[in-house]
Amino acid sequence: MYQPTRNFSDKLFLFIKGLAMGAANKVPGVSGGVVAFVTGFYEEFIYSLQKVNAKAFMLLVKRGFNVFYQYINGKFLVLLLSGMVVSYFSVSKLLDYFIEKKELYVWAAFFGMIIGSIYYIAKDFHHWNRKTLSFLVMGTIAGISISFLSPARENDNLIFVFFCGIISVSGMTLPGLSGSFILILLGNYVLLLVDSVNALYDTMAEVMRGDLSFIDNTRRLHTLKILAVFTLGSATGLVTLSHLLSYVLKHYKNITLATIIGFIAGSLGVVWPWKKTIYRTSESGAILIDSAGNPIIRNYERYLPDPASPETWIATGFILVGIGILLVLEWYGKRNKRHG
Repeated sequence: MYQPTRNFSDKLFLFIKGLAMGAANKVPGVSGGVVAFVTGFYEEFIYSLQKVNAKAFMLLVKRGFNVFYQYINGKFLVLLLSGMVVSYFSVSKLLDYFIEKKELYVWAAFFGMIIGSIYYIAKDFHHWNRKTLSFLVMGTIAGISISFLSPARENDNLIFVFFCGIISVSGMTLPGLSGSFILILLGNYVLLLVDSVNALYDTMAEVMRGDLSFIDNTRRLHTLKILAVFTLGSATGLVTLSHLLSYVLKHYKNITLATIIGFIAGSLGVVWPWKKTIYRTSESGAILIDSAGNPIIRNYERYLPDPASPETWIATGFILVGIGILLVLEWYGKRNKRHG
């Protein structure tokens, strides 16, 4: 099924993969599950999460933490999830900066990475028949359809936030389905992946300075409560979805992989580099903002690139860079197998 992590190099690269997966999860249109797939730990990730079950907690109670930790492949999960957490406060913030300053080039690089990931996954899939082709088409249609839905309004109801947590981890467990883009469609991307994360970051920084003034900040406490509920929903979603995916991978692996390839292909519409954001406006034409002062997204308008523009050719170069990154990952994976 999978090989356990053994040496320091494996551990370091697994942490780095967690960084990449966390950053991908935060970018709308990009799926952290794709990172898991192309870097070769997707099945281990799903099967390890699937081990977090009633039997695991019985082992924890009866036989102690070490047995529980070994049963759930704890070393793997801790390294990977630690990378994701660190990413949310470092790599993903860097991505936020570049998306704000050089949005076209960032989307172009991700567009290329997704093209590369389609090649990576599809090249070794040799089970094409009428059934798998049907699921490929359905996956592609679903991916494209999601990209053209209009975002809803922000909603901080805690039950809805918990539901958003469950949905948001879909990108970690289902390659090609972007959890962060789904949060945009649900209206809560800024609230849950920007405002609440920044609130936690600011609070931790204040506590380290000995400043506890946030205790009297009602707005901050409410945002932290939202983050806690969202995190609980995400953990719930990870475990429940992993059990479902573990079952379908075991019993319906070929059609599952065909559907995943379709999802990823369909998600190209979400990360198409040449697009502009359309915001909700009032009757007077003023851009509407949410409770945190952020403009409310209505949809995205996609357009064809201008061949005469230097930006177009620079963006095309970034697409090739994105494809190249996936080819390097493929080379690295083959090299590891030869020396493993």
